[in-house]
Amino acid sequence: MWFSFWRSRERFSLDEFRFLTDQLMKVQVVNEVNKDFVIEALRSIAELITYGDQHDVAYFEFFMEKQVMGEFVRILRISRTVIVSLQLLQTMSIVIQNLKNEHSIYYMFSNEHINHLITYSFDFRNEELLSYYISFLRAISGKLNKNTISLLVKTHNEEVVSFPLYVEAIRFAFHEESMIRTAVRALTLNVYHVGDEAVNKFVASDPHTGYFSNLVKFFREQCINLDKLVNASKCIGSDTSGSILSSVDEIEDNLYYFSDVISAGIPDIGRLITDLILKVLIFPSILPSLRMEVVKDSDTGIGTATSLYLLCCILRIVKIKDLANIVAAVLLCDIETFVPRSEAKLNGFMVNHDMSHENQDSENSGLRSDSDSQSLRVLIPNISNSLNNHPEDDSSQSDHRSTYPALREALLSYITTGDDVQVSGSLSMLATLLQTKELEESMLDALGILPQRKQQKKLLLAALVGEGSAEEQLFSSENMVKDGIGSEMDCYFQKLKEKYGLLCVCKEVTVTPRRQRFEVLDALVSLFCRSNISAETLWDGGWLLRQLLPYSKADFRSHHLELLKDTFHNCTSCILDETKGTWPDLLIMVLCDEWRKCKRTIEASSPRKDPKSMLLPAHKFLSEEVASGESSFAAGERLFEIVKVFVLLHQLHIFSEGKLLPDQPPIHPTVDVMETSRAKRAGIDSLGPKQSAELSLVGAVPCRIAFERGKERHFHFLAITIGTSGWLILADELPVRPSFGVVRVVAPLGGCNPRIDEKHMRWLHLRIRPSSFPCTDGAKHTAHPKVKSKALVDGRWTLAFRDEDSCKAAFSMIVEELKLLSSEVERRIKPMLVIERTIDTSTK
Repeated sequence: MWFSFWRSRERFSLDEFRFLTDQLMKVQVVNEVNKDFVIEALRSIAELITYGDQHDVAYFEFFMEKQVMGEFVRILRISRTVIVSLQLLQTMSIVIQNLKNEHSIYYMFSNEHINHLITYSFDFRNEELLSYYISFLRAISGKLNKNTISLLVKTHNEEVVSFPLYVEAIRFAFHEESMIRTAVRALTLNVYHVGDEAVNKFVASDPHTGYFSNLVKFFREQCINLDKLVNASKCIGSDTSGSILSSVDEIEDNLYYFSDVISAGIPDIGRLITDLILKVLIFPSILPSLRMEVVKDSDTGIGTATSLYLLCCILRIVKIKDLANIVAAVLLCDIETFVPRSEAKLNGFMVNHDMSHENQDSENSGLRSDSDSQSLRVLIPNISNSLNNHPEDDSSQSDHRSTYPALREALLSYITTGDDVQVSGSLSMLATLLQTKELEESMLDALGILPQRKQQKKLLLAALVGEGSAEEQLFSSENMVKDGIGSEMDCYFQKLKEKYGLLCVCKEVTVTPRRQRFEVLDALVSLFCRSNISAETLWDGGWLLRQLLPYSKADFRSHHLELLKDTFHNCTSCILDETKGTWPDLLIMVLCDEWRKCKRTIEASSPRKDPKSMLLPAHKFLSEEVASGESSFAAGERLFEIVKVFVLLHQLHIFSEGKLLPDQPPIHPTVDVMETSRAKRAGIDSLGPKQSAELSLVGAVPCRIAFERGKERHFHFLAITIGTSGWLILADELPVRPSFGVVRVVAPLGGCNPRIDEKHMRWLHLRIRPSSFPCTDGAKHTAHPKVKSKALVDGRWTLAFRDEDSCKAAFSMIVEELKLLSSEVERRIKPMLVIERTIDTSTK
């Protein structure tokens, strides 16, 4: 039979289609003998159906007439080899994917053959078979619409009671292979976006809601695994950056999937996902870790940095109004609200956050609020009472309490006393809240981060509608809002109590935005005065301050201005030290570059730093690396760090004065080279020395140096300075022109650290750093510090002179030129080193 398969016929013809179908119908069993024919027949039929769908309807009419779909199912039943099942699934996938004719698609789905293939008991221990099966299911989902989906479901009394495609697919939703998980999620999204009400009701009913419960639990496990990687990265010698980034990508993919599911517009599922994220992840695992004294559970707990990152991602990606506002509301709750049961007993109620894995039935029942199994006592801080203990004078504004009653204040405590990661996480959290459009303005107001422009708009609208107090507040320098907490906030506090089992005790609560804003401002000013925080993180704080207070001097108190001024003066001392350091010739260029970058950063519409950066292993803080024998690379990194902080503080000064930031820093222009300088006497122009150029050797000192073992060379040594650049020159004397020479070797003067050898007083040791820093972008040059530091290696010169006097003369020449270089750099940056400020004593 199968030998006739190979006879010559036109490949794409009805005769070929008819022949293949007839031969396939004659097959009674599929075994090792005839499997090749069956496989080739299935492949050829797929090609013919696809060809006919696009060129000739007679092909599909024959397909329907001979009920070829039924033959496919029969072949599957009589097959004894896995390879035939593989080919059949591939054939069906190809046919379904390539069908364009709606009539053809409708026929394919209009009988039970598709559902039979979906529910057939394949041996999924074969991974390749599973992959083909999932591709088959996904191909079907790609053709779903309101007409075709009804052909794949069974209904009773107009309600869907069976949907094999969906039910079978979600069985593999948590498969270890990521490609299978991705395909299943794509299938479910295709189902949700059809918009069939009966199907939506089916997927949002028990027991199918267990899929979403398990999905959020799976997500929680991924979050816990990410936290373990973050903790492992703190170990010495551990490089987990790649693993952390991969884990972050998976977590963000999950969140985007949640967002896509919600965008399908199935209200019950949107509410379900919100409840699950809050009850399974945020309440039991994330919020408790925001306490500074928290002791993390090694099995289910999540660290502070990871928790802050997760909150930022959830708010940024999963755009649900209820979710965003509930998260904001709980930030105003007492910290002890979320203490695990093992740590505290609050007001007679034991806190129970047992969220271990259960079966789907228990998961569904777990969504109900049960005061016996999960009761929390929430104490909303009495802000009006605390205001009496926190008067509006400057001294009390800067006096942070040692114990913070609310999670919001824990975030502020991280900013004032936390490490770099905690500061970065808290700033990212506040920035995310600030940019979350789903948040009510009353929430931002209560948190103290309502941007001033929005507050002015709010007061203006109130004044226009005739509220007398609003007009007074609008034109008041203090802009103090006296109205109580809004109805929106009441609504969300009530949800915390009724829907999530959080028994809120709401005292008389009034929100005083001015006080709340000053708490945030206090924390930010305190941050700018800290010396153990990276410049990149300080820039993030500058962006947040710029968002809250755009060009408003009135919002800065006198003690704020004094603190910023003192910190600026301290940083000025560090800048002056750099004029005498390793890279004085680079300082002005770095100042100009970082000025522009800092201005762009704090004036940008959104923070430039991705929240996931807080999870990556931090580059060792530069002050810890400084030593007497530091490399030029370490010195260069320190220069960038100091300049970044200096530039930020200078721009904050301008900002606090209510002025616009200039595009360029205030720096004096260059001046002409003095006629008496060594560079002029040597005949070197303003561009500096060039290889093979002639120069005068007036004042040059003869010396010897060996660049290779056993190959000593004679040169004339000269050190020169032109403006803010300096060079060390080794020149060959010209035989035909005495006192003139040719430049052979040029090296930077800065950072040469001249030293006369103690045992050989005719030897002068010099460190030769590279002529330029490998990267002038601080964000890039700190990304891979190990690679960069290996690429930047300092050289060493040992010059031998005729006698000790010659050696001392060369040493003095270098010291003199270094002083000239330092003085010129200091002269040019002098306008940046002094700030003038008039303190308004009325604000004290």
